Amino acid sequence: MADEGHRSFLPDFCGVRTTLAVVLGAVVLALVVTLASARALEPFWSGFSLTALFTLWIVLGTTVSLCLLRRPLARLGHLQAGLAAWGVLLTVALVVVELTVRVLPVTLVAGVDHRLLLVRTLGIAAILGALVLRYLYDQHLYHQRQLAENRARYLALQARIRPHFLFNSLNTIISLVGLDPDRARRILFALADLFRAGMADETASSTLGRELELVRRYLEVEQERLGPRLRVVWKLQALPEETPLPLLLLQPLVENAVYHGIEPAPEGGEIHIFGGLREGRLHFSVSNTLPPEPQQVRRRGNRMALENVRRRLEALYGEAAGLRTGMVEGRWQVRLWLPVKETRR
Repeated sequence: MADEGHRSFLPDFCGVRTTLAVVLGAVVLALVVTLASARALEPFWSGFSLTALFTLWIVLGTTVSLCLLRRPLARLGHLQAGLAAWGVLLTVALVVVELTVRVLPVTLVAGVDHRLLLVRTLGIAAILGALVLRYLYDQHLYHQRQLAENRARYLALQARIRPHFLFNSLNTIISLVGLDPDRARRILFALADLFRAGMADETASSTLGRELELVRRYLEVEQERLGPRLRVVWKLQALPEETPLPLLLLQPLVENAVYHGIEPAPEGGEIHIFGGLREGRLHFSVSNTLPPEPQQVRRRGNRMALENVRRRLEALYGEAAGLRTGMVEGRWQVRLWLPVKETRR
């Protein structure tokens, strides 16, 4: 096991989910061992109960020990933490064997070879412990790779602010300076907000309300540039705007609709923005009219923003979130959904 990184690959053994997983794993292990060693069906349940109790003592003792040692283990490297956890497991297994032989009634341990029991228990604990630790380490590496890919996608999303959008926006502001300074100032503030969000660190948090405000800011800039060619219809239900969201999650969907659906069309087009809550999930969709066929062909293929958003959702929420695209009633639609925790008021 490599020693890179500062965060231990060991899970939180003080957590309820980890303890539940350990208990279920112990019961399954006891069932497998009993089935493998049973020669008749009659003594199966008594043998299973004793084996399950014996196994639970070991795994729960190890879990409690690792919970108490979580802070010292967190300061160790991956290799040292893994060896320490492995040593704790073997020590607990040894103590449980000795206590079993010395504390249990004679009738329950009659015919049990002390040395054979010790060798079997330590052998099984050593092999399974090493396999479980290796699995936890591989899961840690996979999670770290996901975080690194998510960071790279976020940085790519930051870098994709197209120069033509900046130049067109600045030209719009310049044309308004002499005619309507207040409008020019308002558009400049909106542009500043967009670039401030675009240059934020990938660890910066946002909220649903803030993300919707970035969408409005972006549309404010584009509305000034495109004029009546850009028509927007909002359909937002009552949404918990304080709900945490990843930064720059919604604005790229609207920007994609403007770039591919409205800007290439000589007569412009219409964008529908929908947001609502259903069964503990936020549903957000952006649909737009399509430009004439030649413009569609010319601008096809620039889908990096949507792919980045999709991959970020997978990394942050797993299968609970997703993004789909397709034609709906003659319009191109991008639909996004993710779990949210409704706050109590």
